[in-house]
Amino acid sequence: MDETIALMIELLPQATLETFYMVFFSTLVAVIVASPIGVMLIISEEAGIRENQTIYQFLSTIVNIGRSFPFSILMVAIIPFTRLIAGTSLGTTASIVPLSVAAIPFVARVMENSLKEVDQGIVEAAQAMGATTWQIIYKVLIPEALPGIVDGITLTIINLIGYSAMAGLIGGGGLGKIADQYGYKRYNTPIMIATIILLIILVQLIQWAGNRLAQKINKK
Repeated sequence: MDETIALMIELLPQATLETFYMVFFSTLVAVIVASPIGVMLIISEEAGIRENQTIYQFLSTIVNIGRSFPFSILMVAIIPFTRLIAGTSLGTTASIVPLSVAAIPFVARVMENSLKEVDQGIVEAAQAMGATTWQIIYKVLIPEALPGIVDGITLTIINLIGYSAMAGLIGGGGLGKIADQYGYKRYNTPIMIATIILLIILVQLIQWAGNRLAQKINKK
């Protein structure tokens, strides 16, 4: 038991940091790439401020295809792409690639749905005042939808924590790797339980922080 505790002290802090690293950067990439897609979906939809059904249907189809892939299959399917971007398909940094790809369509829908909740009367008032499309997006739609966007990104981060654990099973880093290599494969139940508890704590902390931030923004 003492050896197991020593192993936990040695491995779990670093693995937790690796999980944060993977989730943070994959979320950042997803938000940067998916936000314009979500905006384009909402403004090009039927009765949108720049209605264009061709663009809407194209983007919507791409997003739906991206969301339909189970993450375990996606990781394997894009290994060549991962190697092209990261130089390898193994390790913590390489795992950011499939995590980002998995998160992008999810965040795009989050953006679209949050922006769709904005009162159309506010948008029409901005149009009546002569606001440009750019001004409507950044001064009306995004500020009004921000609490919902924060909630959606919080959910995305929670999903990515689970995905990062799966990535650890096929060569990624983080807590998933520890659970697999030192817990499951070595029949070390305490390490398995410890990694599960850490993942639960991470999810709870992020959900709490996301809820608090959304509430704070919503009160402004």
